[in-house]
Amino acid sequence: MATETKSFKVDEEAQAQVDIWSYVFGFTPMAVVKCAIELQIADVLESHGGAMTLAELSAALGCSSSALHRIMRYLMHHGIFKQELTSQESEFCYVQTPLSRLLTRKGGNSMADFILLESSPVMLAPWHRLRSALTSGASSFEAAHGEDVWEYAAANPSHSKLIDDAMACHARLAMSTIIKRYPEALEGIGSLVDVGGGNGTALGLLVKACPWIRGINFDLPHVVSVAPEYDGIEHVSGNMFEIVPNADAAFLMSVLHDWGDDECIEILKKCREAIPKDTGKVMIVEAVIDEGEEDKYVDVRLALDMVMLAHTEKGKERTIKEWEHVVKAAGFSRFTVKHIQTVLSVIEAYP
Repeated sequence: MATETKSFKVDEEAQAQVDIWSYVFGFTPMAVVKCAIELQIADVLESHGGAMTLAELSAALGCSSSALHRIMRYLMHHGIFKQELTSQESEFCYVQTPLSRLLTRKGGNSMADFILLESSPVMLAPWHRLRSALTSGASSFEAAHGEDVWEYAAANPSHSKLIDDAMACHARLAMSTIIKRYPEALEGIGSLVDVGGGNGTALGLLVKACPWIRGINFDLPHVVSVAPEYDGIEHVSGNMFEIVPNADAAFLMSVLHDWGDDECIEILKKCREAIPKDTGKVMIVEAVIDEGEEDKYVDVRLALDMVMLAHTEKGKERTIKEWEHVVKAAGFSRFTVKHIQTVLSVIEAYP
């Protein structure tokens, strides 16, 4: 028994010697994927039938073939692209994978803009100040930039657009999942206000799938002023801490995790005031941390919680008990949680 324990300890220590390198070079996957997006490698492959040799790809991109070979070797190792023999079987060509298609700039399920936001210098800087969130209680983002993320976005239109484009990526994936896996949540709703709806992408998809719903996209003035027009949707500017437009139901996706409990309670109170007391509901689409069980998205949810720590003052991802606290404190009588086999879950709160 003692020999087995000693052997296990040696194996752990040997694995630790391997694992530590993933932290030494932990930034590398993000940096290389960002490079691939900026070069538009996936887009160029897609436009050329999905397969190109190194010479063809480097010529199309206008970059060094030797450096591109090294980039592609790394990306293939991570399963982002793969190689196949050409029809003549005389040389290899690069081809797309389901993962690489998520890096196209125009793909319906693209996550490229989300990656570009999180890898931007503005969003990376707070990670170097993460300790301040623990030792001084100050926001890491504010420590890095002198103002919080919302003030910074309002004063910097280019960064605000990065945020809006990234949230649109997220919205497309989340809404398609909700519409496909939980359509009954949208039944019987005549009007819906998307609180903090950004540029209206999520609501646009929802109304397109459910044309009987009249949509109200509600966000700050500098956000809705540049939002595109959608059929069946009215853009309304305002402050969710002051008032929320009236509708049959309110919808908040990836909004409440940006705030502390007190702010969440205030936002939810305004939402409760905006919906009918007898038939209304508030749909909260957020990550739910389950500390007892794990699924394939647990790493993503825990990483999101670290993002909230780095980029907001009080934001966090919550457990079911923590969601129950804010929902009940806002005056709702009951709530349900529907897991939809993705990073997010649908929490429905009833007056």
